[in-house]
Amino acid sequence: MSNDLRHRRSLRSVLAVGAASAALLCAAAGPAAAAQSPGQKIADALRTSPVYVDPSLSAAVDAADQRALVQQIQQSHLPIRVVLVPLVEGDNWGGKPEQLTEVVHDRMGGGPAILITPGGFTDDIEARAWPTHSHQAENAAASVYFDDSMKGAGLAKRISRAIDVIKAGNGDQVYQRLTAHLGTPSSRPSGSGTPKSATGQATSPVVRIVALAAGPVLVLAAGWLLLRRRSRLRDFGTPFALPRSVFAAAHKADEDGLRERAGEEVVRLGEESRAATGDPAAVERALDAYAAAGTVLDRARGVPDLAGVFALVAEGRAALSPAPATLPLCFFHPLHGPAARRIPWRPLGRREQLRVAACDTCLRAVRARRAPEVLTDRLDGHVVPYFEVPAEQSLWAATGYGSLLAGDSLTVRVQRGDFTRTLP
Repeated sequence: MSNDLRHRRSLRSVLAVGAASAALLCAAAGPAAAAQSPGQKIADALRTSPVYVDPSLSAAVDAADQRALVQQIQQSHLPIRVVLVPLVEGDNWGGKPEQLTEVVHDRMGGGPAILITPGGFTDDIEARAWPTHSHQAENAAASVYFDDSMKGAGLAKRISRAIDVIKAGNGDQVYQRLTAHLGTPSSRPSGSGTPKSATGQATSPVVRIVALAAGPVLVLAAGWLLLRRRSRLRDFGTPFALPRSVFAAAHKADEDGLRERAGEEVVRLGEESRAATGDPAAVERALDAYAAAGTVLDRARGVPDLAGVFALVAEGRAALSPAPATLPLCFFHPLHGPAARRIPWRPLGRREQLRVAACDTCLRAVRARRAPEVLTDRLDGHVVPYFEVPAEQSLWAATGYGSLLAGDSLTVRVQRGDFTRTLP
């Protein structure tokens, strides 16, 4: 878990630089301008007290709560700071906790720190740590959302609980324990049919409830979901990163439109790879991904294969990007775009748990015990989640568009013939 979080938080740090740069330009205008910026105001307040509460939230975390949190932080002997401001679309932080923490940490002068803020949705809190994942802070804060004892608890109590877990240093363990139920069915299905799972082993149909909820929906669902809060990737992201708008357009396209857009992205990857002047090995990986994406595009039989083209293009772009290694596309629906976090997920009828990469939309659905939207395929004439297709019949079911891979890549799988072997 810690490696996944390092990758995710490192990427988020790079992406947040774009948002933070505007504030930095304001600071360059002079000391007076910097002192008036919202980020500087919070940083100045944190030098006096480790807890900053915006006046609009003073009813939720009153003076007594603040004093208790200050005392708890002081007793922890950790560089914890609490920043409580309302996060809404269009505010100084774009409604995103990661942008708030990036700016405030910069205004504080950098260095070791753990910043706790409200999360991107109701009853959620987040922690950001420098160095990344120190004291397992990120998972410590994330675990509070899943803690049944915290249901209905006020904001101050949830933050206090997060501080306790951070101090204990076992946030990963707590998070794993509290999320172990995710994807676990309330009952096993009846009947003897056992199509093979995403890993190719015989099992009951994977997450039948997801299939029922998703139905035959392919790529016609509302693209506006991609624009909701807490999207980790922004259109002004790192060089060579696939812009979020690409996935928004792809998700709304029909199959012909999706094929056209996939072709455009393959061509663009080839141009970028040939023009790149960085690490020769990275350029070679990008060119390999370009060739693999072309192979899949040429022989794509439907939307699942076209989604695979986007996954291969994303691998090529990642090879060219200076950012640290990133998560693959969303396991549940790769046309949602890059994943934000890996989560534990147990397929129906399986005792072991998988760790899959999920986008913010799907992560939010799983947290709320709702079925996420999934990409579907056809199996024996029936519409099913793509990962229910036997692994020997689908490269995408075998790999989860990258989520289930360890040690190799989709590009390597295509190069060795895994995709063409599944063709009729």
